Amino acid sequence: MPPASRLLLLLPTTTYRTEAFVDAATKLGVELVCASERPSTLEELSPDSLVTLDFADPQASAETIARFTRRLPIDAVVPVDDQTTVVAAAISQRLGLKANSLPAVTTARDKHAMRRCLAESGVPVPRFRLVRLSDDPAARAEEVGYPCVLKPLSLSASRGVIRANDAREFVAAFRRIAAILETAETTRSDEARRALLVEDFLPGREVALEGLLVGGTLHVLALFDKPDPLDGPFFEETIYVTPSRLPEATQARIASVTREACAALGLTEGPIHAELRVNERGPFVLEVAARSIGGLCSRTLTFGTGLSLEELILRHALGRPLQSLEREHRAAGVMMIPIPRAGRLAAVHGVDDAAAVDGVEDVAITMHPGQDVIPLPEGWQYLGFIFARAQTPAVVEQALRRAHAHLRFDIE
Repeated sequence: MPPASRLLLLLPTTTYRTEAFVDAATKLGVELVCASERPSTLEELSPDSLVTLDFADPQASAETIARFTRRLPIDAVVPVDDQTTVVAAAISQRLGLKANSLPAVTTARDKHAMRRCLAESGVPVPRFRLVRLSDDPAARAEEVGYPCVLKPLSLSASRGVIRANDAREFVAAFRRIAAILETAETTRSDEARRALLVEDFLPGREVALEGLLVGGTLHVLALFDKPDPLDGPFFEETIYVTPSRLPEATQARIASVTREACAALGLTEGPIHAELRVNERGPFVLEVAARSIGGLCSRTLTFGTGLSLEELILRHALGRPLQSLEREHRAAGVMMIPIPRAGRLAAVHGVDDAAAVDGVEDVAITMHPGQDVIPLPEGWQYLGFIFARAQTPAVVEQALRRAHAHLRFDIE
């Protein structure tokens, strides 16, 4: 009997994704090695399955795993979110595994480098410029057009992303982002803390495309509408619904532009999560990340005969056959429950009533009483997630909104 495949999962301690990926590995009969940036109390007892890596130092992490593989070979490396994509590429390169190249993932991870690469390749992106945090914000405020959006180079989940409509708001946003970067834990270099991106605010609707790259070919797994307007001043995502209700021609153009973006960046293997703005001028790429959808949102996606998104990702990484990349036919959606104000979560009410709404599959409250809650732009987490499934996207959206209306959060 051939030995089981061995998979390295890169799991930051802050990720929501651990359970889904571990469950997928278990279903596939994979031997799992889990790496985190903080030592586990069980690591000494399980040296073959738990590893500590410095996610801020990809090359050192690659050398650590290279030494590990002298005892136990690794067949594939899978990053589960933004802060581990570069480390995964470095490890894969060191081990000679099929994966995205290190330069491609490094470019995708840096918002300014990504914008510059896409613009040079003719991919539609907002007009942008880099602003140093050592600059005088009042002087820079006189040089940009309005409205504009200021954002850090490497933070995710809309953290630190702020719209400014005039010079006064620009200066306030600049200083607020600088304060966020002072305290943010990030695996990026100090360079990511010394500058921010300023780009034109684009009116229009925002969508998210979930895809899988196989040998350089992008397979679109799902296109999500975001029915709530994302016009600022902050950009808190709430509802995702698939399939999209946009015209077929618009959806085809979104997929085409995303393929162009992946090719320009040099991404060739594994999951991608792209964010785009769509208006009368067409789709514009806001982001292409070399990882799958964040939070618990992947629960909305089921493929073929019941495969989860994580199972698809692991099967591809291990070189196993992918029987079907077609999503189930029913509409599905998720609401990321926003944090209304800062404070300490005291209690949550109405969960049972929310879960009883027709079409709702689950209400997962991921924050616990006693936990400090911080809204955007300083925060990056959600109070929880609501999942719904129905015959049409409109019914899914209605179910999510009705369920959310039943919830009440006591925040002290």
